[in-house]
Amino acid sequence: MAQGLEHLTGKKAFQINMDRRFYGTFAEIGAGQEVARRFFAAGGAAGTIAKTISAYDMTFSDAIYGACGRYVSRARLDTMLNHEMGLLIERLDRDVGADRRFFVFADTVAARSFRRHDESHGWLGLRFQHAPRAPFSEIILHVRMLDPENLQQQEALGIFGVNVLHGAFHLAEIPEALIASLMDDLAPTRIVVDMIRFSGPAFPGVDNRIMNLQLVVQGLTKATLFRSDGEVVQAADAFYKKPLLVERGSFRPVTLLTNDMLECARRMFENEEGVRGSQPEILMEITMKNLLSTGHLDLRDFLDRVDMLAALGHTVLISNYGEFHRLVNYLSIYTDKMIGLPLGIPGMHELFEEKFYTGLEGGILEGLGRLFKHGVKLYAYPRLMPDGALVTADNFKVAPNLTHLYSHLLENRFIEGISGYRSEHLPIRSADVLALIRKGDSSWEKMVPPVVAGIIRERRLFGCA
Repeated sequence: MAQGLEHLTGKKAFQINMDRRFYGTFAEIGAGQEVARRFFAAGGAAGTIAKTISAYDMTFSDAIYGACGRYVSRARLDTMLNHEMGLLIERLDRDVGADRRFFVFADTVAARSFRRHDESHGWLGLRFQHAPRAPFSEIILHVRMLDPENLQQQEALGIFGVNVLHGAFHLAEIPEALIASLMDDLAPTRIVVDMIRFSGPAFPGVDNRIMNLQLVVQGLTKATLFRSDGEVVQAADAFYKKPLLVERGSFRPVTLLTNDMLECARRMFENEEGVRGSQPEILMEITMKNLLSTGHLDLRDFLDRVDMLAALGHTVLISNYGEFHRLVNYLSIYTDKMIGLPLGIPGMHELFEEKFYTGLEGGILEGLGRLFKHGVKLYAYPRLMPDGALVTADNFKVAPNLTHLYSHLLENRFIEGISGYRSEHLPIRSADVLALIRKGDSSWEKMVPPVVAGIIRERRLFGCA
């Protein structure tokens, strides 16, 4: 085996090369033929590689794969996989298809270069047979490459690609383990995997929402996103140049107050000068802190919450960003438009707790500066206290040393009180709804949207009898 290859990745490439069952094509655009090179360097590549291709020139690329608006995109990746798989079957199936499992690995990448210094990212895909002449299965991934130099990004991409192939060929029956293996020989500071999608007979019963949650749980990314239809989407595609309105919560369960806060904030947000006339993206965000509130990750509970939000037509963001300024920094990678954050009074108290900013040199002042520097606005929803008092953005109290800071944010409309709310929803608390459900008191049904009540009853959620 060639010297200099990372220890584990080199062994993986050599193992695949020595296994005569796998045979296929590598099509790579944008960062060299780094994945194919790993298999060549490991030795015995003739047993694995039928063809390699790298159509860098746009004219050549379009002639082979067809014209494309964006070359680093899911659409371009799909055309690469379709074209190369068609050729592989057409030319080799009759002679060796009974004994070989065909595959096509493709990637289209925007790596760092002397011309471009913006974010480096890429789409990678593997289409493969889990048995000779079986229907094809597929793994699609989106990655962000964090190394500062082009050569380092190429190296990381090559290692990652080997891990993808090895995982598909040897860990398909345990997709959680496959995901864990993707970062073998890679530090987490080199590559972020922010979207993965499994499909085909090699992955029966796989729920891609859970697989993308695993990306967050296992530290391959800080956030993942899926639409109300359950389809996993990449943040750059969903957020590109769009205003974003993001409501954070545990949503156990979604209540009428939850909906009212979002609807009131949406009306105000759509009337902002930087938003008016556009179609903002509305997100419901659940943090890992909320998912782990019981001390462990309950996948069924996670899916139930997501299904309730999906039934209301919401896109769901799962993130590991505990602090608001870190969430906003993540969102700002993908959009330069306004970001709105509906927030209840309990959330406001947490936002102005200095203990949550001890990790920043500038403390709470630095944290709030980071939060509001990207055209961010908070919409504060009032809270009805047990004694009947109403706490609003205007009479909200902070620590004495933060009074002038809060007044500055309020007077300059970084924070604005929500108007037009429905006062009859103010007494609703998620904890009270949960207690009523467990007690068997049906009055809880009037505190949640009808479609949510239906899901809770049908699935007997939260102790519902």
